[in-house]
Amino acid sequence: MELQTHGVRKYPPTSALLASSAGLGWSTISVELRAHGVAEAPAIVPQHVEICLVVAGNEDSLVRRTGAGFCQEAMPRTGAIWLSPAGVGKEIVITAPIPQTLHLYLPTTLFDRLNDDFNLPAAPAHSIRHAVGIDDDVIDQIGRSILSELTVGTAASRVYVETAALMLAARLLRKHCDSGACASTESSAHNLDQGRLRRVLDYISANIDDDITLVNLAGVADYSTFHFARKFTLAMGVPPYRYISRMRLENAMAELAAGKLPLAEIALNAHFSSQASFTRAFHRATGMTPKEYQRRRL
Repeated sequence: MELQTHGVRKYPPTSALLASSAGLGWSTISVELRAHGVAEAPAIVPQHVEICLVVAGNEDSLVRRTGAGFCQEAMPRTGAIWLSPAGVGKEIVITAPIPQTLHLYLPTTLFDRLNDDFNLPAAPAHSIRHAVGIDDDVIDQIGRSILSELTVGTAASRVYVETAALMLAARLLRKHCDSGACASTESSAHNLDQGRLRRVLDYISANIDDDITLVNLAGVADYSTFHFARKFTLAMGVPPYRYISRMRLENAMAELAAGKLPLAEIALNAHFSSQASFTRAFHRATGMTPKEYQRRRL
């Protein structure tokens, strides 16, 4: 069967690409939302760890995969999760269409970044278990939040996705790893000390008009990205990307109250890709549209 090449995987012609992270600048994860038709796909050796989350399933369908001495099958119900380690080829059969499946591809290099936090086995990305049709609330929540970032279109999306990819890798190593050496060895020092926190907050304030990445912030705090994301969230009660979004929305509120700039420019200053996405985010945060807020303040 001739396969189509999209991103990090090849798919049969019966698979339709609905959305993709290609072109969004996400460096720690690749994401595709797909509609799968009836298919028999030959074995392909994946170079990434793959998580498949069924967003809209079909309980009349069955997914069967075989390879490396295993044969697994499960119903693609909504919320079901499939896991695949890197480096193990498998054939896949789909007996009836699946409306929406989210494919999350984690590069093997991502797992190397967790060396400070886990006693990793050799080739950790190859030690993830083959799993079909499982439930994992953490993976489900993170996966769906990443899916929402595909449509939000803000610079903060990249900060969040960098954090989320690390969280997914950590979850796989803690809960879905064949080796007992994947046990967590988190540092007992949970808090971000006040000196580092102040440096990070000052950096965000000084660079709020520019793109701010998780790597930037971790460098300011002198932590690994994984350590920093966890410690910042514990210290501030929200992850870094939400804090940055909140600061930008507060700046936008001040600009709205001043009444000197058009709404489209305020949205651009807040790092939204469009006025519409800014309006949606503003309404979620305040319960009002930007124009309603402006009318009340002028």
